[in-house]
Amino acid sequence: MAHSSPPSRNVYNEPIVPCSFQPLTGFFRDGCCKTADDDAGTHVVCAVMTEDFLDFSVSRGNDLVTPVPEWGFPGLRAGDKWCLCALRWLEACEAGMAPPVVLESTNFHALDLIPLALLQAHARQDKP
Repeated sequence: MAHSSPPSRNVYNEPIVPCSFQPLTGFFRDGCCKTADDDAGTHVVCAVMTEDFLDFSVSRGNDLVTPVPEWGFPGLRAGDKWCLCALRWLEACEAGMAPPVVLESTNFHALDLIPLALLQAHARQDKP
């Protein structure tokens, strides 16, 4: 009998909702902000990209705008949803550049690094 891992949970301890399939996001490139021990960046925050955040990320040495075809990375634009590293989101928050968060798609492991109240304060207000 095959052993499967339990489903990933969101910050509300409910089954995680996929973040994005277009562009395809996630540490496992499965559309979800799931993580594992080998995910050094802890890609668990589902965020809606903004011009301000994308510029901030480039300024911190993480260019999320330029396509990298050999990695299957299309480059991100404002409005795209992406699984961000928890500490990068927190750094952007402290700089006043945090992109909105999709709480239903943000992994509960984000709470290891970011208080729920802070994520809720940056929750995306408009529903898809």
